[in-house]
Amino acid sequence: MQITWNQQVVKRNNKSLVLQMIKDQAPLSRAEISQRTGLNKSTVSSLVNELLDEDLVYETGPGESSGGRRPVMLLFNQVAGYSIGIDIGVNYLLGVLTDLQGKIIYEKNIPLKHLDYEVVTSQVKDFIRHLIEMAPNSRYGVVGIGVGVPGIVNKEGKILLAPNLSWKDALLKKELEIEFELPIIVENEANAGAYGEMRFGAGQLFENITYISASIGIGVGLILNSELYCGKNGFSGESGHMLIDINGRKCSCGRNGCWEAYASEHALLKEARELFKTDMTLEELIEEAKKSNQEVIDLFKRVGQYIGFGITNLVNTLNPQQVIIGNRMTMAKELLEESVMETILEQSLPFHHQGLSIKFSELTIYPAALGVSAFVVENFFKQEELVEQT
Repeated sequence: MQITWNQQVVKRNNKSLVLQMIKDQAPLSRAEISQRTGLNKSTVSSLVNELLDEDLVYETGPGESSGGRRPVMLLFNQVAGYSIGIDIGVNYLLGVLTDLQGKIIYEKNIPLKHLDYEVVTSQVKDFIRHLIEMAPNSRYGVVGIGVGVPGIVNKEGKILLAPNLSWKDALLKKELEIEFELPIIVENEANAGAYGEMRFGAGQLFENITYISASIGIGVGLILNSELYCGKNGFSGESGHMLIDINGRKCSCGRNGCWEAYASEHALLKEARELFKTDMTLEELIEEAKKSNQEVIDLFKRVGQYIGFGITNLVNTLNPQQVIIGNRMTMAKELLEESVMETILEQSLPFHHQGLSIKFSELTIYPAALGVSAFVVENFFKQEELVEQT
């Protein structure tokens, strides 16, 4: 029998609900799913059978009995497919291969020495080929590729401007679609990082999160009511370019006095170069601080204060439940944390920081890569077409 379009939509939504429940709350029995969703037992049984046929769930040993036959329990088959997440930084390229539950199966991280678009794109393609080769055999293989970029990305995935990469109007999404013939998602890396923290990191228990991606540049991702907030055109979160000194330092965006020019890894390295008359990496500066080099310790303290100033503006504006500081600057947590916290507590409005959770990311450098990988998995489930068998 032919079913109507409305019936197809209802069935698709119900199937998605059942799969999500198994994914998040397994092990579950069919009866428990029926009880928790409000769907009748025959509907749940039919939908579960489809998910079993599609290898998205599987049955395991019997669970606890509440009287009568012990129920067969259902688990999510997280290895039915794999997702690739790429984080393009200004001085690094990070790639992860994850299963459908976001567990990292394989990762690769290399420094970026040349930021020319064609050169980086070639490296990204090589990265992806390698990650595809590392994917174990599975029913669905690699279901898609996500890429996080430190720049302004529109809703169609076009990179309008990435000032720290010197990219403009870059069609990376289209290039990767042609090359790999897989679904491609390109997203601002701070947005992806915020989502990665909400799904897998320090933000799992919070609904309103401000995520600070602090690396060579600074980006901000916003989670409002457990949803990623992207703004009208998808451009929210460019807080690294909020003005903190109208007559201040030149920023990579071409303006003066941006927060990023004082509180980023780039700002730290620039100050270190002026102090020591030589180029040093973040890792080298951290090692110097561990040797009790007071000049380096003071440098981290100053940068921490500037990180705190910018966060104070965001806290006073957004009144979030939680602030998470992520990306490469988390490696210097022990050197930054005290000055960041003191600045926020001293400068933010008392009502706004009351009960505020401030954390350095537990995912360190991985939030953006995990975030875009999660976007890919969700897109995979959304694209699954339900066909009524007649």
